[in-house]
Amino acid sequence: MSTAISVEHLSKSYRLGQIGTGTFANDLKIWWAKTRGKPNPMLKIGETDHGNRDGEEIWALRDVSFEVEQGEVLGIIGRNGAGKSTLLKILSRVTAPTSGKIKVKGRVASLLEVGTGFHQELTGRENVYLNGAILGMSRQEVTRKFDEIVDFSGVEKFIDTPVKRYSSGMHVRLAFAVAAHLEPEILVVDEVLAVGDAEFQKKCLGKMKDVGQEGRTVLFVSHNMPAITRLCERTILMDRGRLISDGPTTDVVSIYLQSGIGTVAAREWPNVERAPGNRIVRLRAVRVRSEDGQVTDAVDIRKPVQIEMEYDVLQPGHNLTPNFHLFNEDGINVFITADLDETWRGRPRPSGRYTSTAWIPGNFLAEGTLIVTTAVSTMNPVIVHFHERDVVAFQVVDTLEGDSARGDWAKHLPGVVRPLLQWKTQYTPAIQSAASLLES
Repeated sequence: MSTAISVEHLSKSYRLGQIGTGTFANDLKIWWAKTRGKPNPMLKIGETDHGNRDGEEIWALRDVSFEVEQGEVLGIIGRNGAGKSTLLKILSRVTAPTSGKIKVKGRVASLLEVGTGFHQELTGRENVYLNGAILGMSRQEVTRKFDEIVDFSGVEKFIDTPVKRYSSGMHVRLAFAVAAHLEPEILVVDEVLAVGDAEFQKKCLGKMKDVGQEGRTVLFVSHNMPAITRLCERTILMDRGRLISDGPTTDVVSIYLQSGIGTVAAREWPNVERAPGNRIVRLRAVRVRSEDGQVTDAVDIRKPVQIEMEYDVLQPGHNLTPNFHLFNEDGINVFITADLDETWRGRPRPSGRYTSTAWIPGNFLAEGTLIVTTAVSTMNPVIVHFHERDVVAFQVVDTLEGDSARGDWAKHLPGVVRPLLQWKTQYTPAIQSAASLLES
């Protein structure tokens, strides 16, 4: 199998500083003052020149090297700012590296941002043909694929409408359909798929899998660990511009989960006056924590996870019940849980700071994204003091090691929850069974 992508000691730096003021005359004044060692003439009295940071560099990539074989589906993971998108932009030739080399064999179709490669004044139909031409395809080749592209995108009613009038979801639908169906040798997809709805995301993942099975190469950047584990056999993990792990997806995802470099799943309201709530109680923070107490947005399906709510009781004498509502990525309410701690159940709470924590056992939640809504209520009479929707989210990830509820089944496993139930099988040898039948 031949190498589709070769990356050797790739680095990319960005220089911080003021790009311009918006007018040539003012830029010329600033340049002339600099050459004479004078202060910025555009600053007001007492104002500090924070934008003048010439010489300071930020390294988005540092000495990254790897190869991707033809037909391989490579996952790329890491927290925000790890350098993933910069890497894809260089591979797609959107930007140039500071140092290092890349070798790409074949046509590359990239989906890096909403509307990538689209001319906003052209219609959807015209943009499909334009993208085909950019990829080096003839009009006849694009026409042969056109109906399939439009059907996949689901925007047939608007195909002759200028794309500047498309919603972000419509942009993504058509852009992905074009990129995936015009037969590029290499398909590069960034987190932009998160803009689409759950059903369309599933279609995209299925199509990317098909593309890989057809012998074409896929590079897939995502924060969705279940999608990465289902789609990619190999994954690389990046952090602060460096490649820190490269190997089988299950191993790399485990390193990511255990390293604590995932995106923080927490929200805080330091200003009590602006916090959700009323004169009785105010929400201060909601956090998702792993078994060892670390704030995390990705948890191993086999491990327990805790969701905590921090709140201030401002007025004493009220019976308060904190509660969490968990929804999956399809918008289905997985369950609601309320604080039934005997210490405070049915008892008025004095003023002060409280932290209520709900523990969810391992091998209970299904794989996927869980979105948390939080509330504090009084039961009798029913008063909802605050009900804050979609406060935090976290992902439940199955590393496919065979000891979770999925066992050896590696494909999609539906369900709102996924408990690891205790099974027991009784066995009777065939000879004994036959003899007992004769006796009866």
